[in-house]
Parts: sequence; C-alpha cells; structure tokens
Amino acid sequence: MRNDVLPGDDVAERIARQTRERRGGLDYADEVRRLLAAALEVMRARGTASRPRVADIVAAAGLSNDAFYRHFSSKEALVTALLEDGAAKLGSYLAHQLGKESEPAAQVRRWVEGVMSQTDEDIAATTLAVLYNGGSVGQGAATGRHPASVPLGTLLHEPFAALGSTSPEFDASLAANAIFGKLSDYLWTNSRPTPAELDRMTTFCLAAITGGTT
Repeated sequence: MRNDVLPGDDVAERIARQTRERRGGLDYADEVRRLLAAALEVMRARGTASRPRVADIVAAAGLSNDAFYRHFSSKEALVTALLEDGAAKLGSYLAHQLGKESEPAAQVRRWVEGVMSQTDEDIAATTLAVLYNGGSVGQGAATGRHPASVPLGTLLHEPFAALGSTSPEFDASLAANAIFGKLSDYLWTNSRPTPAELDRMTTFCLAAITGGTT
C-alpha cells in the first residue's frame, strides 16, 4: 500500500507460479495482475461503503469467474494477497528510507515518517479500502490491528538494539502496534499527522526502548 497503485510483480508471479504448478506450463502472471489491479480499482471506488463481490472484480478485469478461481480459492484469498503485497511494498520503502540514515534515532524517525506516508492523499483512500476489505479475512483496520505492524516492526529491531534496548523485538512490537494503530486513526478520519505529531510519535517510539537512553 505504498505509492504504486498496481500490485507488485512478486505477489503476482508467486500466485501465477502456484497456478502453473497445479495446472501445467501456461504463464498466468498477466491474468493474476489484471485481477489484483481490478480488485484495487473496485475497492478504492467503493471505499468503506461496501465490499465488492467476485463478480464485480472479474467484470472490472474483463475476465471470467473461471479465471478468478483458477488463482484464488475465494475473494478472501485475493484480499489476503493484496494485504501481503501492500506490506511488502511498504516494507521495501521503509528499508530504503532507513538506509538513508546512519544514526539509529534518525532511522526511527524515518520509520515513523515512512509509515505515516500512507496518509498521503494519493494513497490513503486505497490503503483504507484494502484494510477495510481485510476485515473480512480477520486482518486490517476492522480487526483493530494493521496486518503490517508485526512484519514491519522488525525493521526497528536493529536501531532499537543500537540505542541500548535489552529486548529490541518486544520493544519494537510495542512501538509498531502503537504507530500502526495511530495510522488507522488518521486513515479513518481522513487526516494527516502534523510535524509536531510526528515528533511526538518518534519520541514515543524512543521511549519504548527498555534499558536504553532517549
């Protein structure tokens, strides 16, 4: 759920490879990409008003129900793929941002800013729509926990350890759940954090470090 609207090639290629292994030698990657892109389009258009049906997605993709079920066992399986794709894209973006800094406290700040980039106007609506649909598969904003909070919190392990955390994994999970929870608040209220709020969130993350100094 980073800046790109189209789903990433990694997710599409993985799903297509699984289909190819089940069905034979045809390459279905383009078909999978069309389904994922259509799902994003329909979800964004509906927002949080309603969840699209499989029929809506295949119509937008210009494909058939047979094509859909060739790759996905259910609509929930497709939503899960979109959530995984969004987490992977955001994770790649965050890692790139952290790599711009050498000081661990500055890396934490970059991480907070990167997570909150999801509130940018050009991607917030899509992000919220996918998270809303994720509630149907036990993930997403409707469940009270962002699906990316755990995997992307791992990016804080190294800077937290460098700052003296005696339990960087635990401290990072606390910080990540808090920041991703706040991200959901901003998305649902169609708002963005102010610079002062970004400062407070960074300070909060640093204060979560046990045994370290802030």
